[in-house]
Order: sequence, then structure tokens, then C-alpha cells
Amino acid sequence: MKYMIETERLRLRQLTDGDTPFILELLNSPGWLEFIGDRNVRTEEDATRYLRHGPLKSYETHGFGLSLVELKPGETPIGMCGLLKRDYLEHPDIGYALIPEFMGQGYAFEIASATIAYATQTLNIPIVLATVLPTNEKSIRLLEKIGLAFLRTITAPQDSTELLLYSNQKE
Repeated sequence: MKYMIETERLRLRQLTDGDTPFILELLNSPGWLEFIGDRNVRTEEDATRYLRHGPLKSYETHGFGLSLVELKPGETPIGMCGLLKRDYLEHPDIGYALIPEFMGQGYAFEIASATIAYATQTLNIPIVLATVLPTNEKSIRLLEKIGLAFLRTITAPQDSTELLLYSNQKE
């Protein structure tokens, strides 16, 4: 197994079709549904479709995408983290989500900060953005803790949701 990132407690690797049961669980977790949105993933077939049209396609198109976060030792999947390239943002943005039982233990900070370092140092992506709902206070605190600063409010084009835009660099 090839890992892109290894931290003290975690590893980050590309997702595969074999991760569909975990994707089904994660995309239907309360935090995902509240702060990221319902992706209508209800079956393993839906999860496979999500993987193939989302992260796996992003790896091919952009050379990066959302990846599986797992505990080490062992290979217990606990979430996703990675970079996305959205049509409405000029630069890639970081995304992350953990299943509820692994929240509040510093894992999101550990993998998100390592992902920012990987983006800037290994992938040579100087500007990394993030979008967050104004009501997602935990995520806002995490973005600030990993060194991103608020730029402005934007509107998501697909559903007119107001989002806060953060960046690791001033524009």
C-alpha cells in the first residue's frame, strides 16, 4: 500500500473501490450530512459511483483528491482528507471529515496540517483554500489552527449556500 502522508498516528492513502462500505458510513454520518451535504449515497452501489465520479476521477484529472485517513498501526479507516479542485474556486481547497467516534481527538488537525504541508511542499501548490459553512464553528477553529485565514464570504453556485472562504495566503 502506498501512503501519501504518514503522521505520528495516521496514514493517508488514495481511496479504492474496496473502500465503499466505509464511504457509505462516512457520507451518511451526522456531521457529513449537516456540514457537507447529502450526496444521496444510500447503497454500496451509490458509494462506488461516488468514488469513481469523485475522488478516483480527481486523482486522474488533477493528480490529487480526497483520500482515506486511517489509524496506524492497523488500517482502521476513520475519515477522508485531501484536496479538491472546484470549478468555482481559483485554487484547490482542502476537505476533511471523520466518522463521529474519532472526532475530538486531534486527528483532524493532525491530518489537515499534514495535507497542507504535502500540498505546498510536495505538490507545489502554493495557495490552498477552504470553504466552510458559517455555522460549522469546529471546522472554522480547525482551519485557523492549521494556518488558514478568512478571506471573504462566497456563494456556492450549485445551491446558493453562503460559505466562508479561507486561504493559507492573502490574495
